[in-house]
Amino acid sequence: MSFAPRDSHEAQVQFALERGVPAMIGIMASRRLPYPARAFDMAHCSRCLIPWNKYDGIFLMEVDRILRPGGYWILSGPPINWKKHHNGWQRTTEDLKQEQDEIEDIAKRLCWKKVVERVDLAIWQKPTNHLNCIKIKARVFKVPPMCEDGNPDSAWYKNSKTCITPLPQVKNITDIAGGALEKWPQRLTSVPPRISSGSIPGITAKSFNQDTQLWKARVSYYGSMIGELHKGRYRNIMDMNAYLGGFAAAFVNDPVWVMNVVPSDAKHNTLGVIYERGLIGTYQNWCEAFSTYPRTYDLIHANEVISMYQNRCDITDILLEMDRILRPDGIVIFRDDVDALVKVKHIIDGMRWKSQLTNHESGPLHRQKLLIAVKQYWTGTQKEGTELGNS
Repeated sequence: MSFAPRDSHEAQVQFALERGVPAMIGIMASRRLPYPARAFDMAHCSRCLIPWNKYDGIFLMEVDRILRPGGYWILSGPPINWKKHHNGWQRTTEDLKQEQDEIEDIAKRLCWKKVVERVDLAIWQKPTNHLNCIKIKARVFKVPPMCEDGNPDSAWYKNSKTCITPLPQVKNITDIAGGALEKWPQRLTSVPPRISSGSIPGITAKSFNQDTQLWKARVSYYGSMIGELHKGRYRNIMDMNAYLGGFAAAFVNDPVWVMNVVPSDAKHNTLGVIYERGLIGTYQNWCEAFSTYPRTYDLIHANEVISMYQNRCDITDILLEMDRILRPDGIVIFRDDVDALVKVKHIIDGMRWKSQLTNHESGPLHRQKLLIAVKQYWTGTQKEGTELGNS
């Protein structure tokens, strides 16, 4: 996952998405990034101009929150290798040395280990558990403290904190906090540690495996209706209500990537499970705009999204947001109650989408139906007797 601020001069996120690379608009500020704790195996910053040494190290503490146990943080660009580049950066050696010393100090306080500094990059590693870290902090580093309250996975409109997010407890120094992960591709279908440990109420290993098989069958059914689904026509895909990531997992052999969105007010916070499967995603409230540029997704999957939000906000606004982020000739697969889909069809007909309501894969007697919609390419027509440039 790549993220960068919105920039009208160098729209890095837009360029990445147009190349078919996962990215979204984002910024490190006073709020948490929209990802769960222990999500990423590696975080990389290349001349990202984030003041890592400022504000009591709060930005590095946020990186620490989203890094998996044993994960790596890679920094390239200022102030790394300042002795060679200080003239090009137009900064004094004293200023750059102080910045690096302060970053090194914060990393030690986070109990990170510096793995290497070579040429223009430096690499640190987060500990696999906090057994030694707690002892070191008790004797040496009192600041920052361990966070004592709150859900570390909760990240939608949550403020960042100047404290260390504690890892799940372990018994032995060699244990990996939260549980070890299988190597890819076994990681995709193995029961994630968050489920096997029982940390998500109501979701078991059995229901996880059933969900994986269910979506494998459903995506196969989608392929029977959309001939180019598995042929590279659709690269950037979004699942607006991803749950356990089963929809995305069904595309493992296809040249696609899926942005798995877990609604911020969903019954279960399952985004951590999705990352443990080796997939990517983010939190989102669909009554608000999504952090991306227009025309950046080829296919959108909306499973029961309309039913979830129809009493919370105007579904027309949700459909208009889908229209904004969908490319011309892009497809939306709606899966929902028939009454909800009838309302959707009426609205998207007015948006000049072409759509077809079809039966559930189990047959016509099921109340849940599918609505396959295609965004058409069209432009406004000039009125007779008017000239371009006149209002």
